Formats: sequence, C-alpha cells, structure tokens
Amino acid sequence: MTSPNPEARPLLEVKGLQKRFAGIVATNDLSLDVRAGETHALIGPNGAGKTTLIAQLQGELTPDAGVVSLNGRDITREPAHRRAHLGIARSFQITSIFPQFSVLANVALAVQAQQGHGFKFFREAWKDSALTIPAREAIDRIGLSDRADIYAEDLSHGERRQLELAMALAMKPKLLLLDEPMAGMGRRDGQRMTKILQGLKGVYSILLVEHDMDAVFALADRISVLVAGRCIATGTVEAIRNDPAVKAAYLGHGS
Repeated sequence: MTSPNPEARPLLEVKGLQKRFAGIVATNDLSLDVRAGETHALIGPNGAGKTTLIAQLQGELTPDAGVVSLNGRDITREPAHRRAHLGIARSFQITSIFPQFSVLANVALAVQAQQGHGFKFFREAWKDSALTIPAREAIDRIGLSDRADIYAEDLSHGERRQLELAMALAMKPKLLLLDEPMAGMGRRDGQRMTKILQGLKGVYSILLVEHDMDAVFALADRISVLVAGRCIATGTVEAIRNDPAVKAAYLGHGS
C-alpha cells in the first residue's frame, strides 16, 4: 500500500467546471483534485451536484466550461469510452450488471471491454482464459470467489454491488469513480463493503460519493463538500468534521 503524496502532481485535476440544465446551475465553478493512491470522498446534501460531477468526469456529460485533466492530459472533451481506456472506471448508484450471466461472465465482459473489444463476442467471453484469469483475480479481490458461477440475478443486493466493483476493477483503472457504493445496503452489507474498499486504499485512486458518513470517515484521506454545485471545503477527515461552514451546510443536518 502506498500513501498519497501531497507534493506530487494530482492524478485528476478539475478546474472551473460549470454545468447548467435549463437555467439550473448543477456545477458551479468547481475545482478539486485527486492524488495518486488517495481515497477522496465527495459529500453534500441531495441535489448538491455530486452525481452530475461524476458523470462529467466519466464522460457521460460534457461540461459547459472548465477543464478535466488526467495525469496532466486534458480529457474534457474525450468521450466515455476513451476515458475508460485511459483508466477511468465508474460504478453507479444503481447496479448495472447482466443479471442472466454468471458473476464470472459479467467480470470477463468487463475485461473484454477494457481490451477494446466491447461486448462483440459476449457468448465466448466466459470461455477465454485471457479474460477469465483476470476476471477471477478481480472477483477474488472483492470476496466473491465462491459465487463466481452463480447467476448475477441470484445474488443479494450487497453481492451485486460487490460484483459491480469487481467489474470496475477488471477495467484496470487508474481512477475509480464510486457513486454511492453502499446505496440500499443494510448495516452488515455496508460494513462488508467498507472493509473491501479499505483493502483498495493506496492501491487505487478513488473518488467516492457516499452518504454513509461512518464509511466516509473510515475510508477518506481527504473530503470535499459540495453545496449547490460548489465545493465549499476540502480537507482531512478531522478538518471537515470541525469546519463550521460544513456543519451548517451538511453535517449539522444529520445527513
């Protein structure tokens, strides 16, 4: 495990990002960065613009203004598939898997997509050792090795979230964008996911959107707070816990 170096150039840099929808400002002159090996949490009340930001980083949405850079390269106008090949992988609030395929086949498809073949030959993906070997490594890493041959539709909600994370890891990401990985989970599943993500700390650079503040405080190296599309504070867990503006805008409301 490596610790993030505050002196090193950030892996991800966002500067002056703007996004409007029919006059509503979703992203308002937003700037932040993620360092190599860092878990950087993004918190804020509902409607703060967190998922809109993630969508702009992943390439699903194009910002109206501002710059997104990965390893010093401007990727602001790059489409989502190019960003995936450059090393950005995303998990969603709602699971996005193939329910009638096995766990192994789902992850093998993610490996296949990372190698540039899309889902063209999906029927053969689970038979190809070039795909299944790295797929099993990702499955092992997130603790689903004993469920590899189970159909995804037969997994519990928590296991489906684990599967989605395995699919993201199979993309060999430089940066993981995790959009509420604990969404819909009970306490036990949430604790399991927190432990899995702790095992990824320092190995992957992670931008984590999450409402579970116990998980955020357990996982984050730094936290940025979004309110009305603006970043009102960035700092360590302790600094954010004690920031009066953050308490007033978010933490003080029990979110």
